[in-house]
Amino acid sequence: MGEERIGELDVDQRREKILELVSIRNKVKVSELSRIFGTSEVTIRNDLSELEAAGLLERVHGGAVSTYRTYYNMTFNDRMKTNADEKRRIAASVAAQVTDGDTLLMSSGTTTLYLARELKNARNVTVVTNSLAIAQEMGLLRDILVIMLGGNLNAQYLFTYGDDTLNQLRQYKADRLFLSVDGVSPEDGITTYHHLEAEVNRQMIARAKRTIIVADHTKIGRTGFAHIGSVDSIDCLVTSSQADSEVLQAIRERGVEVRIV
Repeated sequence: MGEERIGELDVDQRREKILELVSIRNKVKVSELSRIFGTSEVTIRNDLSELEAAGLLERVHGGAVSTYRTYYNMTFNDRMKTNADEKRRIAASVAAQVTDGDTLLMSSGTTTLYLARELKNARNVTVVTNSLAIAQEMGLLRDILVIMLGGNLNAQYLFTYGDDTLNQLRQYKADRLFLSVDGVSPEDGITTYHHLEAEVNRQMIARAKRTIIVADHTKIGRTGFAHIGSVDSIDCLVTSSQADSEVLQAIRERGVEVRIV
């Protein structure tokens, strides 16, 4: 992992730092953690067991890996802080491809909200979204028309869903869809933990000429609860260099353009 040895910490501080390392690396080894924290491997195994019992990571042979349950249970604001720099880079790269006069579909999600913030200088752009946060972010911009899809509201994650959302969505056709998802896998396709939004995402794909997935590295190779579609249903994946290169290659082999920022 390459980290220098960390000074003496109490139990809670050590476990918090372990979670930070797991979040950054996705996988940690007991032997390496023992060296970093200057504690026995038995102590580290006990830490990992307690963190696993709390649902914060998953034990594997010789170490532990991240679990998405932690991220899934975060508030929307906390999700915005997770991998924030990476999400901003992805958003900036994608925003540069938007041209004057585009009609965009934008799903709810933290990376798409970062994208909304990058589009403040866009001209004559129409945005159709089921994200309350994106609508609020862009609604007062002079040169952007925002169409907020109505329907049932998920107040925790600030998106609309349901029959009214779908019926309104069918009235529109967009040049591009920017889709934020919870998992992208060559085998399991694109997935979300929000089953209520999965059908909205599928309909968005059907109503867009081109579908671009914006996803930080933690989503690559992961499978969420609700299936949206196969990787063949998307045109482009934009992610970071931290993503698993073997998984990205397998996605490319399915005919998807993969852009790394």
